[in-house]
Amino acid sequence: MSRQILIAGNWKMNKGAAEGAQLIKDLKAQFGECPCCSCGQKPEVLVCPPFTTLSAVIAETAGSCLEVGAQNVHWAEKGAYTGEISAAMLKETGVTYVIIGHSERRQYFGETDATVNQRLLAALKAGLKVIVCVGETLKEREEGVTIAVIERQVRGALANVDATAMKDVVIAYEPVWAIGTGKVATEAQAQEVHQCIRALLKKLYECPCVADNTRILYGGSMNAANAAGLLAQPDIDGGLIGGAALKPADFATIIKAAFAQMNA
Repeated sequence: MSRQILIAGNWKMNKGAAEGAQLIKDLKAQFGECPCCSCGQKPEVLVCPPFTTLSAVIAETAGSCLEVGAQNVHWAEKGAYTGEISAAMLKETGVTYVIIGHSERRQYFGETDATVNQRLLAALKAGLKVIVCVGETLKEREEGVTIAVIERQVRGALANVDATAMKDVVIAYEPVWAIGTGKVATEAQAQEVHQCIRALLKKLYECPCVADNTRILYGGSMNAANAAGLLAQPDIDGGLIGGAALKPADFATIIKAAFAQMNA
C-alpha cells in the first residue's frame, strides 16, 4: 500500500488530564516501547483528547510515535470569540492535527460547509494537518442522496484549497447513522463511498497524485471486531475511532490490524 494508514482516536468529551495521561500509559503498555508496533511499515497513530487534556497527553506521548490532535478550531487568529481556540494556540501546544466538521459539530453546534472550510483554511495556514469529516444522515441514505451529500460537503470543505495544501488534508467519511449507534456500514458500503470521494478528488484537482495520495478514513463505528475487514478495502486508508479509542486493548487491536494490513 502506498498510502500510510492513519488510525485516529477521537476522545470527544471524555477524559480529564489525569485520566487521559493514564489512558496513554495503558495504550503504550499494549505494545512495549512503541504504540505503532516495532518493525515493518508502521501506521500513523493519533489521539485527539479534549482541549483541557491536551497538555497532559502531549507530555505522556513524548518519546513515542503517538501524535496528538485537537477536536476543533476557530477560523479567526484572535478576537472576541469567547470559548473558542485559534489554530495558533493549538500549534503552540504541540498538536499536529485537528478534526474539523465532525457530524456532532454540524448537528449540535450549527457547523456548515462554509464554516468547515473557514476552519480548515485557518488550520492549514497555521501549519496544522486536518482531518475533515463528511457524512450523510440515515434519512439522506434512505432517500438515495448519499453521494450527492458527500460531494457537496467535500466540495465545500476544500474550496480554495490548492493541490499543494492537500498533502496536509485527510478526509474522514463518517456515516452519521453509524456513529455511536452500534451500526456500521458494510465493507462494500464504506468502500463505495470512499471510492466516490477519491473519484471526486480526481475531478477537483488536475494533478492525479492528489486523489492517489489523499488518505480517506472510515469513521462509522470502526472497532476491534470489524477493523481488519474495513482496512482491507482498497480506498479505506484508516479509521477515525470513537468509543473504541477509549479502550486501550480495543484501540491496540485496531492499530495491530492496520500494521498487519500495511505489511500484508
